[in-house]
Amino acid sequence: MNAQTSRRSFLRGATATAATLLAARALFPSGAFAQGAGPEVSGAKLGFIALTDSSPLIIALEKGLFAKHGVPDVEVLKQASWGATRDNLVLGGAANGIDGAHILTPMPYLMSLGTVTGGKPVPMSIVARLNLDAQAISVSQVYKDAGVGLDASPLKAIFAERKAAGQDVNVAMTFPGGTHDLWMRYWLAAGGIDPNTEVSLITVPPPQMVANMKVGTMDAFCVGEPWNEQLVNQNVGFTATTTGEIWKQHPEKALGLRNDFIEANPVATQAILMAVMEAAQWADAPDNKEELAQILGKRPWFNIPAADVAGRLKGDINYGNGRLETATGLEMKFWRDHASYPFKSHDAWFLAENIRWGYLPGTTDINAAIDQVNREDIWRAAAAALGVAAADIPEGTSRGVETFFDGKIFDPADPQAYLDSLAIKAMA
Repeated sequence: MNAQTSRRSFLRGATATAATLLAARALFPSGAFAQGAGPEVSGAKLGFIALTDSSPLIIALEKGLFAKHGVPDVEVLKQASWGATRDNLVLGGAANGIDGAHILTPMPYLMSLGTVTGGKPVPMSIVARLNLDAQAISVSQVYKDAGVGLDASPLKAIFAERKAAGQDVNVAMTFPGGTHDLWMRYWLAAGGIDPNTEVSLITVPPPQMVANMKVGTMDAFCVGEPWNEQLVNQNVGFTATTTGEIWKQHPEKALGLRNDFIEANPVATQAILMAVMEAAQWADAPDNKEELAQILGKRPWFNIPAADVAGRLKGDINYGNGRLETATGLEMKFWRDHASYPFKSHDAWFLAENIRWGYLPGTTDINAAIDQVNREDIWRAAAAALGVAAADIPEGTSRGVETFFDGKIFDPADPQAYLDSLAIKAMA
């Protein structure tokens, strides 16, 4: 690095720190932030699950971006399951847990409402989305000739016959009320299969999906990559559909932080978010996909062959049933198409689906919950501090009306109309 480059890097860092301070002061005018030239703390404990959509956290660490933005001691800690992520968030970083995490989008809501924390609310915030698309529903080889794909209906009669013969029909997801649970339920219900009565929904941690399918303990599962691609590469099953085919450019994981961490460390929160946003931009660049796959495959992260990550990361999908497509546009988006911004309208759908399946009561005030948990204002402040282009910053908090593969419409301004339109649901 020459002297001129070094000076530019220093000035960029100084400008970012100053901008971060100004942004934090604007968000916390009452003075609930530490005065000083930089973040209040030098690090935080952030959890992740071995899923490709954790890439922004991993890259922020691997590429030194946390250090660049003034929080060099951020730890990115592997979690065994989403249940473990929840438990460690309940503890908090100060009690040997974690301060935040790569997390299923509904979880900060289910924790803040006390739904999955024994009735005791654990206030959480979503400060960014981590990705769009690139989850999948995969099915055992037993059903390879059943004609099942985006349309799940061919499985209805087969599942009924299995149950009549006294056999279990197990379909796996990763956490009750989480994104994979909701994608699986949506897909089955759209095919006329009631997920509450015609199958048994079981919870399996993402990295254990392929092993469980291999020993025959499940008929289908929904999980993020790289586990669907690994399943195909090991010839254990096939992908019936990707979730991007169910809902194009759908939101998926989020960066969630405990509210007490944000309140105590607003400048550090901004710094962490800036590092993650910059990492998302790096991960989205086509020229970086091979390197990203190699990094994720390392032992400390996923400990798998890079080949299990690379294909679908680029949008090339071998479904494992004779269907092979390239340049599908279904690859994971980390930054483009406003992937990083946490639209409030998207959170409304996740809450509506949790109401649909009885995880939340029908009386849940969706808008009030969103205003409590979704901190898109922190995202905007970080984007301004980072110098994000105006085109990459949405004008409003809603992406508008969303349309699903089966023709269902979700208008975030009227979630009840969406719920009323659904034939299969658990709610009264």
